[in-house]
Amino acid sequence: MKRSILVRFTMIFIGLMAAILLGIWGVNNWMLEGFYINQKVNALKLAYSEMNELVTEKQKDGGSIGEEFTESIDGEEETAVIELLRSFNDRYNITILIVDSFTNQPIAASTRDIKFMLDRAFQYMLGHNNPRTEIIQENESYTIQKSFDMRSKSFYLESWGYYSDNRTIFIMSIPLASIRESVQLSNRFLIYVGLLAMVLGSVIIYYTMKRVTSPILRLSEISERMSRLDFEAKYEGDSEDEIGILGNSMNALSDKLKETIGELKSANNELMKDIEEKTQIDKMRQEFIANVSHELKTPIALIQGYAEGLTEGMAEEKESRDYYCEVIMDEANKMNKMVRQLLTLNALESGHDQASIERFDLMELVNGVLTSTRILMEQKEAVISFSNDHPVYVWADEFKIEEVMTNYVSNALNHLSGERRIEIIIEEEENEVMVSVKNTGDPIPEEDLPNIWTKFYKVDKARTRAYGGSGIGLSIVKAIMDSHHKECGVENVEDGVRFWFTLDSKKGA
Repeated sequence: MKRSILVRFTMIFIGLMAAILLGIWGVNNWMLEGFYINQKVNALKLAYSEMNELVTEKQKDGGSIGEEFTESIDGEEETAVIELLRSFNDRYNITILIVDSFTNQPIAASTRDIKFMLDRAFQYMLGHNNPRTEIIQENESYTIQKSFDMRSKSFYLESWGYYSDNRTIFIMSIPLASIRESVQLSNRFLIYVGLLAMVLGSVIIYYTMKRVTSPILRLSEISERMSRLDFEAKYEGDSEDEIGILGNSMNALSDKLKETIGELKSANNELMKDIEEKTQIDKMRQEFIANVSHELKTPIALIQGYAEGLTEGMAEEKESRDYYCEVIMDEANKMNKMVRQLLTLNALESGHDQASIERFDLMELVNGVLTSTRILMEQKEAVISFSNDHPVYVWADEFKIEEVMTNYVSNALNHLSGERRIEIIIEEEENEVMVSVKNTGDPIPEEDLPNIWTKFYKVDKARTRAYGGSGIGLSIVKAIMDSHHKECGVENVEDGVRFWFTLDSKKGA
């Protein structure tokens, strides 16, 4: 009988906890004491280095640290020697005695037991070490050793020797705590806490894993019933553990014929989804082609008109020919831009294209649109009314707004009647500019007004076919104005139809 997942995870947890506790116990037992002593040795080295630097400086200045130490005791202000001694004592619990080897007299100390430390320094100089002394590090200037003090019955870490002036003797001492006893106490506490944590953790992980494995058992029962499409039936069979039960259930499920029916149903749903997506893609492609066709007709007509004029000799003078050629090249460039921009507009409707906002003269833009459509206006016998007495600056995407104006003007030309007059008005308000294009002609039925912005919607299909319209021009206008977060609209007026849109005259308005 194999163990269940629940028992396995519990045993893994217990083994992992035991390994961690054993590792911590080993580190404490064999490495903590060495680490502790190493830190104390580094503290003694640092104390020697800083004090030796001070002794050397005083020697160069012609003085001594003894004089400075005496002055500091007699005076009110602390000197560098006193400050350094106090710092070592406060930070590392180091007591220091400094002796002049010429007079054998103490010259600086951070301890009151000067005589005891002086005697120990001379004993070490004469080579009279305690039998329990252990040399830790030794070099030409000083020695670091572990010594046993008979008075306090405890160990000390001591450093003694000469500073670099070869005159000043020093001895430093740091009491060593009973690290071995501390390690044993720490390990004993660790065992108690670890065992308690192991027991509590095992209980917790047991019940936690039990909650995890219970759903697996329930899932196994459900999958077995689904395999027969009999939700009342129960799976009958022996299993060694939870995974074995689930595996047997899934194996039984794979043998059932109705599983194949379910897979076919899923495949059919996926197929229907793919067909729907393909239909949507075809629809988008058709709309895109219609957009391109609609927008390229006007520049192609202009290029064709000017090219025919050149062919028929209408521009005999060089200046006229140059003008015709410039118009043709300009319209060809616009066609190239239109193709790229229609791709951008298609992305704009899906929210993937953003308007490039810049400041430009709206009057100049309108004049450019009227110039590019002059031949069409002459053919339509249209009368244009537009006053451009001063510049009007707006913030918008200049190319997109040119598309809007071209659509409005083209739409007005295609629906002219009566007086055949087109009136373009630019009205300046506080933070906005309203542009309106009004043409004389038949009004749009009121019920059709809300729908003219919809793609492919045509009010008069026969008339739209006559001039080659595709019914998407105004939907492009709507998409552009939505990308600018501005308004556009249409209304019937007394003698015709008025289209309008607004733009910001101030940045951030």
